[in-house]
Amino acid sequence: MTAGEGTIRLRPPRHAPDRRAAVWWRARCLLLTAAPVAVLGVLGAFIAPARFWLLTAAAALGAVGLLCSVLLPLWWFRTHRWEVTGDAVYVSTGVVLREWRIAPMSRIQTVDTLRGPLEQLFGLATVTVTTASAKGALRIGGLAHGTAAELAERLTRITQDTPGDAT
Repeated sequence: MTAGEGTIRLRPPRHAPDRRAAVWWRARCLLLTAAPVAVLGVLGAFIAPARFWLLTAAAALGAVGLLCSVLLPLWWFRTHRWEVTGDAVYVSTGVVLREWRIAPMSRIQTVDTLRGPLEQLFGLATVTVTTASAKGALRIGGLAHGTAAELAERLTRITQDTPGDAT
């Protein structure tokens, strides 16, 4: 990590999300698409004068949602990265608007692990690192549950040993 005495060399984070994250993201895209498609389909079934337009909109939205649920998770998997060193937490996210955030250990205030219902289904979790930053917390999503637990424990241990008051 260090290029010389006291110098930190910046580089992209090394770790990708768990492979199941792409399936989780795909399921989220499909669920987000299914609700409006279902509403449009039901409305189209009951409102005869607008049936053509409602069912056309449902079909178009369904096609776009299906395409997005196939392509976006693959792209997200290629662009989301994270890493934790003894000095900082590194998170790189984004598809079009790329964001690379670095949180020094001395700035970390809390470490949380979240497992939503869909994440639990796929054995995944999200680690949220809250810092003393106006930008907000760093989120590392799509981690295997065991990896997330180990990461939260490691971050807690490192931040306890890091001098500073996280403000």
